[in-house]
Amino acid sequence: MKAGPPQNNDLAGNGVATGGLVLLHADDSLLVLDKPAGLLAVPGRGEDKQDCLSARVQAVYPDALVVHRLDQATSGLMLMARGTAMQRALSQAFENREVGKRYVAVVEGRLPSPADAQAWGLIDLPIIVDWPRRPLRIIDAEHGKPSQTRWRVLAFDAAANTTRVELEPVTGRSHQLRVHLQALGHPILGDALYAPAEVQAKAARLLLHAAALQFTHPASGLALSFESSPGF
Repeated sequence: MKAGPPQNNDLAGNGVATGGLVLLHADDSLLVLDKPAGLLAVPGRGEDKQDCLSARVQAVYPDALVVHRLDQATSGLMLMARGTAMQRALSQAFENREVGKRYVAVVEGRLPSPADAQAWGLIDLPIIVDWPRRPLRIIDAEHGKPSQTRWRVLAFDAAANTTRVELEPVTGRSHQLRVHLQALGHPILGDALYAPAEVQAKAARLLLHAAALQFTHPASGLALSFESSPGF
């Protein structure tokens, strides 16, 4: 299933603007949505951080529960469970690495492909929260949690000196893709947390998009696959 361009769907059905939120799939067990960049996945601290994807969805589906999250700056596919039993089942699938996730990003500089251009490279660098500067994360070989990201080059733009890459997180650490690409010396364009000012300035938003999601439906046993094209 593929997501088309963002629409102004009024999921709440009560005149509340949804800011381009797209509902791709809904059944008695789960929901699949396409989150726009800049929208929180869950509420933050403070009255000004209560508008989020989960709140908008729960206005229509009160039993909808969060299973995983995307950073506020990241766009793309998010899965929500309907009810606590399904939340447990889907959370277990994520924990067991039974959910396939693919992202697309645009990074600074030329990221060289592996020797086999069709092969995937692997970033294997442990990540830990940078407590004095949280919520930032850093690479820490001694204390960091194991963190792995598969990647492959999609295209190099010589004029812009940027590389479009496809990413597959093996583990699911906070900010993992952003930290791993920064560690390679190729931060993501528009990244206000991990890119230097000149790389931030190359894009009006973080150029990171959750583009594909594959999993087995816990209730029906059917294999489901969703795709969403990045808007960059």
